[in-house]
Amino acid sequence: MTSAAEQEAVRESVRERGRAETGIRRLDVWPGAATPLGARYRVGPDGVAGTNFALWAGGAEAVEVCLFDDGPRGAGTIETRLPLTELTHEIWHGFVPGVRPGQRYGFRVHGRWDPWTGARWNPAKLLLDPYARAVDGDFRLPPEVYGHVRDWPQRQVADTVRDERDSAPYVPKGVVVHDDAPDDEWADDRRPKTPWADSVIYELHVKGFTKLHPGIPEELRGTYAGLAHPAAIDHLQRLGVTAVELLPVHQFAHEDHLLRRGLHNYWGYNSIGYFAPHAGYAAGGTRGQQVEEFKAMVRALHAAGIEVILDVVYNHTAEAGEHGPTLSLRGIDNRGYYRLQPDPRAYTDYTGCGNTLHVVQPQVLRLITDSLRYWVTEMGVDGFRFDLAAALARSMHDVDMLSPFLAVIAQDPVLRRVKLIAEPWDVGSGGYQVGAFPPLWTEWNDRYRDAVRDFWRGALPDVRDLGYRLSGSSDLYAWGGRRPYASVNFITAHDGFTLRDLVSYEQKRNEANGEDNRDGTDDNRSWNCGVEGESDDPAVNALRRRQLRNLLTTLLVSTGVPMLVAGDEMGRTQGGSNNAYCQDNAVSWLDWSLLDQPGAHGLYRLTRRLLALRHAHPVLRRRAFFSGRPQAPDGLADLAWFTPRGTEMTDGDWYAPASTLGLFLSGRDIPGRDARGEKITDDSFLTVLHAGPEPVEFVLPGPPWAEAYELVVDTSLEEQTEEPGTVHEAGAGVTLPGRSVLLFRVRAEPGVGKTT
Repeated sequence: MTSAAEQEAVRESVRERGRAETGIRRLDVWPGAATPLGARYRVGPDGVAGTNFALWAGGAEAVEVCLFDDGPRGAGTIETRLPLTELTHEIWHGFVPGVRPGQRYGFRVHGRWDPWTGARWNPAKLLLDPYARAVDGDFRLPPEVYGHVRDWPQRQVADTVRDERDSAPYVPKGVVVHDDAPDDEWADDRRPKTPWADSVIYELHVKGFTKLHPGIPEELRGTYAGLAHPAAIDHLQRLGVTAVELLPVHQFAHEDHLLRRGLHNYWGYNSIGYFAPHAGYAAGGTRGQQVEEFKAMVRALHAAGIEVILDVVYNHTAEAGEHGPTLSLRGIDNRGYYRLQPDPRAYTDYTGCGNTLHVVQPQVLRLITDSLRYWVTEMGVDGFRFDLAAALARSMHDVDMLSPFLAVIAQDPVLRRVKLIAEPWDVGSGGYQVGAFPPLWTEWNDRYRDAVRDFWRGALPDVRDLGYRLSGSSDLYAWGGRRPYASVNFITAHDGFTLRDLVSYEQKRNEANGEDNRDGTDDNRSWNCGVEGESDDPAVNALRRRQLRNLLTTLLVSTGVPMLVAGDEMGRTQGGSNNAYCQDNAVSWLDWSLLDQPGAHGLYRLTRRLLALRHAHPVLRRRAFFSGRPQAPDGLADLAWFTPRGTEMTDGDWYAPASTLGLFLSGRDIPGRDARGEKITDDSFLTVLHAGPEPVEFVLPGPPWAEAYELVVDTSLEEQTEEPGTVHEAGAGVTLPGRSVLLFRVRAEPGVGKTT
């Protein structure tokens, strides 16, 4: 341990250097306050305006705030180092008069260099403020940004030799912003507050969605302002989605191995600034303008009735493992911020990215929850999808649903009211936790994805699992007061094949990533319809388009919250790449010209029609699990399953291989009441799914289920006919075309008796 006298000597040497170095302007540092953390512009004592800097750096011996200004022409950037000498509960702080919004800054933190005990302080490395509201500049990764000598000849001890070179010229800086929002800043904003059961999520990438959109001005493409443009919002509104889920927009950095191959991290799952909108998506500047641009985007989406959900990465940071760069947290307090191995030189890695944040540490938990509240209260967002959420739910080692992180979220008056989505797994032992998260949380349901993919490629041994997935996954979520909307149903996501590639490829095509096609999953559960890759065979392409319609229809009539991926509604392809995380190019960007192609436009029209049906019919958006029993003495079972013979399925039918089944949803007695306290009733629907290649006859169930059925959707058709559709008498047989979905609405006719 370093003595108090020794620590004070270090601080005094820092102060003396700050006074003596040439080229350093002299500024006063007043004591300031220990809260809030970060750089906060305010009016200080005696009415003097300036910025308060506060940094938690447990165990550090001294901290300097470094201010960066553009010098005279040809002089480059001038750095001013100012010591923060006040220390309150391990928080170093000071108020600097005259420092205003737009000022660029960073921190240098002094302390011991002893990687063998996890201590990795190195004042030669400029560190990004974890609470920076904006970031200016790009991360490059030359040797100077590493805390250790990266090119040390002995690899086994390479990370233990401290590098004394200055990293400031090679790293971006935090930016002071005026973020003390007036009380009325969001007064004219109307959050949609869409109930979970009514939600339809649309996962998109800010840049990829807008980069090639012909209706967006070129200077706005790829930006927050581009997503706020009426042309972008019009597509979302016409489609009928209720929320956009944005791939990471926290400031992120690019990995060294990508930069060396001339690539960049496109998805953004490599966060380094949890309060800062990623500067690369800003059209109007990066000296704080990105903050206002992001807020304007949120307002525009809210005005269109669309919620904004952020995909957030609090499980790890861009600093990677012990051989990674020193950009922020590692240089502030490595042992405090990261989970370390029993040998503290190495990191515990539950994420596959080299490090894991130490969420049980109070200051780390504070960082995460402060960040979440900031995005809700000051940036206007409506919810979060947590990447590798199981890593956040770990206590000391195991995943614990009573962990500090989950407990804090559950009682937080701001966070418990927004949408919370877990990716309920990580890469560590015991990390797969689908169905285990507590009430308040919804989850990505990968078991839904796998069952639906397997059914439509003919790989399900029986239909037991499929029955659960289509009806809300009660086997996973019917506990603790959870509801069917605890399941976020999806068939594709950013990670994996697009929907079109799912029916076009059985083998991944990731060679462009430069990893010899080793990256990306091999478990695609895809079927190429008989030809691998693109084909000019009209029959193959017609079958693929039909499979797209089958998959989308299955998703949008299933109970739970559907999630679409941007571009799937128009048949977007990534050329067989199932891991396009570093493809910031036409591989990943949406090709809007697809909408001019008849087949793609037909798919888009079908998606719109299905979403309109879902919006119009509460029986497709149930708020309670099915019981399989009548809700009234003279009623129908709320859910029934049928064989092609028109008979209800028996236990034996569930255990037998099947490619055809019917799902009847009764709208007679839907649990719950509407906003006026009235009973909810709706039409009843029969969905018939047939994954076999040949046509089969399906007998429509007769009374008491229905007297007649009206055909609403037939996926064997390239273009859906307009309603009203063909009416079929109950008890009659209808021919199911090979590989198709038929959706019927129960028809009530005069003199027959209303069935719904």
